[in-house]
Amino acid sequence: MKKYIIKLTAVALLIAGADSCKQSDLNVNPNIAGESSTVPSSLILNRLTWGLYQGGGVVDLAANAVFEGPWDQVMRWNQFTVSNNSYYRGQNIYSFSNTATAYDVLKYVEKMEMQSATQFGTDQNIYAALGKFFRAYSFIWLTQRVGDIPMSEAGNTEILEPVYDTQKDVYKNSLQLLDDANTVLKSVITTANANTVVEGDIYGLTYKKWQKVINSYKLRVLISLSKRAADNTDLNIQQQFAAIINDPVSYPVFESNADNLEFKYNASYNPYPHGPNDAYNTFENIGNTYLDITTANLDPRTFITSTPAPAQITAGKTVSDFAAYTGADISAYSQAQLTNDMNAGKYSFVNFKRYFASLAGSENYIIAGYPELCFNVAEAINRGWLTGDAASWYNKGIDASLGFYGLTDGQTYTVGDKGGVTIGSVVINIAAFKAKATYKGNNADGLKQILEQKYVAFFQNSQWEAFYNWRRTGIPAFKEGGSGIGTPTSKIPRRWLYPVDEKNENTAKYNAAISSQYGGKDEITAEMWLLK
Repeated sequence: MKKYIIKLTAVALLIAGADSCKQSDLNVNPNIAGESSTVPSSLILNRLTWGLYQGGGVVDLAANAVFEGPWDQVMRWNQFTVSNNSYYRGQNIYSFSNTATAYDVLKYVEKMEMQSATQFGTDQNIYAALGKFFRAYSFIWLTQRVGDIPMSEAGNTEILEPVYDTQKDVYKNSLQLLDDANTVLKSVITTANANTVVEGDIYGLTYKKWQKVINSYKLRVLISLSKRAADNTDLNIQQQFAAIINDPVSYPVFESNADNLEFKYNASYNPYPHGPNDAYNTFENIGNTYLDITTANLDPRTFITSTPAPAQITAGKTVSDFAAYTGADISAYSQAQLTNDMNAGKYSFVNFKRYFASLAGSENYIIAGYPELCFNVAEAINRGWLTGDAASWYNKGIDASLGFYGLTDGQTYTVGDKGGVTIGSVVINIAAFKAKATYKGNNADGLKQILEQKYVAFFQNSQWEAFYNWRRTGIPAFKEGGSGIGTPTSKIPRRWLYPVDEKNENTAKYNAAISSQYGGKDEITAEMWLLK
């Protein structure tokens, strides 16, 4: 990651210097004629887009203890994988505590907006639009974790103890920021620049693709409000969702995987988290929350992500037998017991061939993608938010996820273990999978299918979305109630605690916020407005 780290360090120092020095010419070399003290907008965007991959837009790399990439702790809490070795793969327990924040984003966004206004001579420019997106993203990232947060007074250096905005108002204002971002982009994008890559963006997206990201992300936010859509009509949640889908000219959204917001790995300076020298794929098993869904549906993605449980192969099952793929229960056992079970070959491992074979990685990391969009639209139709063909969107989501893995009907695929050892080959049967997973209609069964397929498509991508979708809907059925969860009630937490700095430095406003929301108790089991 050397290339990006150098850039990030540079812009951090420049902005820190601009913040700390009243005279900006202290940053100028007087021996170079015409040198400017201006930090290029593109350099600030470089740091902001990197922070989006790190998690929550957090640009201070030390501020976020839990990264949000593939195979990080978040993916165990999404119940895709289960650690059987705490030293090499970390704990499984849901050790939610005081959250980080993403408020440092505001500092960088403000600088980017100021510099871009100078650069372009107007505040109606691509960087201003992206600034609105990053503001909304950072506020939503934090409010999803804790509830009410400072928003309207956040970032104001004259106010050291900002008031807490209600979670409802945070969503209302964030949705407006996203709409404003799209409005700016509509005025900025032309035939000439629509396919121009935005300078400084590490994802290499064009002006038009960023517009699709913003509107597709807005759909994610709107569907996340499903529990409050009926009793908060002033938010116009259903109407906003329908307006985007029904007006693709004004609100373009993802149209294929080519539009995905993805982080691309490079063996030289941005290597994939796993590689051929990582001998510890046996220290992590696939979770049964995931495998119970894929195997029940004869889903060929089972063979891409997982290897058959060794004990099942020893017992005579073949690599193509879905019954040979057995997931571990993150809730039921201690890691010591899971280690014993691993040694006995009880559970499926991560497919070494796909995820450990190359430092360049076999797949990019999706932050927001087309498969999710399809399932979000299918869910909205199922819920009656707009008219349309939910089955069509459901099938598009499945096809997009299969396409992400490069799967085609009749394809021969080799399942491989560590060291390049071939376990066996399977023939991909998409037709059998689709017959098993045929959409059951706009009813509770159909909704369950949509949410389960969305969950499967989230495997090792999209940060916290698998967890948040479960928290909102209860689907799929996450494993909880056992000692492996690690909480006093053995239940999965519903939220994080407020940042320690808020409790210590903004005490009165913090106390008022937890009093109005949670009866004065800042607890991980409390239900925020979003979930009531």
